[in-house]
Amino acid sequence: MPRSALLALVIAGCAGGPPPNVRIEAVPVPETVRLHARPEPGFHPAEPGLRRLGLASARDGLLFVPEAARSHPVPLLVMLHGAGGSAESIWPAVKGDAEEHGVAVLLPQSRGWSWDYHLGNFGEDRRFIDAALAETFRRVSVDAAHVALGGFSAGATMALSLGPPNGDLSGWVFAFSPTGIADTGQVGHPSFLIAHGLQDGLVPIASTSRAIVPALRSAGYRVIFREFPGEHEVSPDAVHEAFSLLVSD
Repeated sequence: MPRSALLALVIAGCAGGPPPNVRIEAVPVPETVRLHARPEPGFHPAEPGLRRLGLASARDGLLFVPEAARSHPVPLLVMLHGAGGSAESIWPAVKGDAEEHGVAVLLPQSRGWSWDYHLGNFGEDRRFIDAALAETFRRVSVDAAHVALGGFSAGATMALSLGPPNGDLSGWVFAFSPTGIADTGQVGHPSFLIAHGLQDGLVPIASTSRAIVPALRSAGYRVIFREFPGEHEVSPDAVHEAFSLLVSD
């Protein structure tokens, strides 16, 4: 993807100030942003619990299967960690709600220190996420009408950027304290929940979420925006809301 297609991508420690003028325009959808794995038809009971994906010897990932997967297809959240993070580091933020709502959670890890959108492409990371989805759909019967992409910080930016060109897979995108977004085209019409702390000194809300939200709305997307009195973190209240939206919408 050419670097000119990147929008509102910021780095830690950037200055605050008024939101930049961000526009999201209709662009051709490149193959480098498409996810091809899809839930398999029929129902096969799955063994509940949290396990490694087993797709890589290093920087692999985790898959949580809820108890409900023994008896019926379940919703799925793909949750992407922040830069320098891991599947293990982001799992506690969603663990309680996943167990309570009976939602499967896929937690793949980036191939490098962070997600490769910052390189101007979605190569190895996108391919690994796609492979992790295929493995998830092989192990778990997923309700195809209730799949969401989510993430924190750089992972939220990856989710925001992969959401629009994969709206035929993911009906919701949950972005917790995103660092930016890339304009990657549109397939389908996902909805968005974006949450950002007012005291975020690492990724200031003024130059990120407050620019991303109006750009998405101007492009015709449904966006729920939650500002909360916190720093660079995942808001538990926003997580609760995200899971409620995923299982009910």
